[in-house]
Amino acid sequence: MHPSHPHSPDSTSDRLMTVARALRRGFGTVLSQWEVTPSQARALRIVLDHEPARLSALAEKLRIAPRSATEVVDALETRGLVERAPDPADRRATTVTVTAEGRRLQALLEEARRTESERFLSALSKADRDELDRILTLLVDALA
Repeated sequence: MHPSHPHSPDSTSDRLMTVARALRRGFGTVLSQWEVTPSQARALRIVLDHEPARLSALAEKLRIAPRSATEVVDALETRGLVERAPDPADRRATTVTVTAEGRRLQALLEEARRTESERFLSALSKADRDELDRILTLLVDALA
């Protein structure tokens, strides 16, 4: 197939990347009202889902270098959103937990994310959204 054909793999991947970038920009704009970066919001969500989270596990889940995870946690800790503590199983390791303020902010961020997603996807009919969800589920499952 020629790359300019509407169903070529190139055009499909280009469209998928365009949609992903638009979603990230929309989320970034929404997050900016709380002065939170997308990586900080992701880190907060991951820590909340896996707490107490070791810094090394957080870096792995974020797919970033341990040093970068430390910087993200530093920023969250400075704002009082997370706390560090020695890992009870290994005193050389550090764990991260979410504070009450971090939980409050995370709830606001999740609601804003849902609202932004709904706004973005409102161009689709219910049937189209169901089909998109079916296809995306297939792709996500293929990653596992």
